[in-house]
Amino acid sequence: MKIKKLVVSASLMFVCLASQADDNSNRPHETVTPNFMKEIPNIPGKSLIAAVVTYPPNGASPSHHHAKSAFIYAYILEGEIRSSVDGSAPKIYKAGESFYEDPGSHHAISENASKTMPAKLLAVFVVDNGDKKLTLPDGQ
Repeated sequence: MKIKKLVVSASLMFVCLASQADDNSNRPHETVTPNFMKEIPNIPGKSLIAAVVTYPPNGASPSHHHAKSAFIYAYILEGEIRSSVDGSAPKIYKAGESFYEDPGSHHAISENASKTMPAKLLAVFVVDNGDKKLTLPDGQ
């Protein structure tokens, strides 16, 4: 029963960005699948949350930021992801590579670098237990 509650809670914590309009509104959007959620027993007040983010060919996420407490580690599982965080030059990360986002970061570009092949990453969040919305479109 506790595991079902955790999965439902994790599902509710991820905000689907596909409904938000921005410069990527004509492109296919990512799919976020919650994968894991657990309070960290030796770090009171913190949780570890993981989700798989799948981008269809030419897929993109709207420009966004994450919960203010969120430290994020992203590991590319498949394909190639173009990313720019906090004004950095866009970089393409290939399967097996990774990047991170510090708390409060702005993720201006997050997209599949290919127009023909899918891409997938594992996003791992270390976040305050009380943070319910982990991903927020710009302006929220």
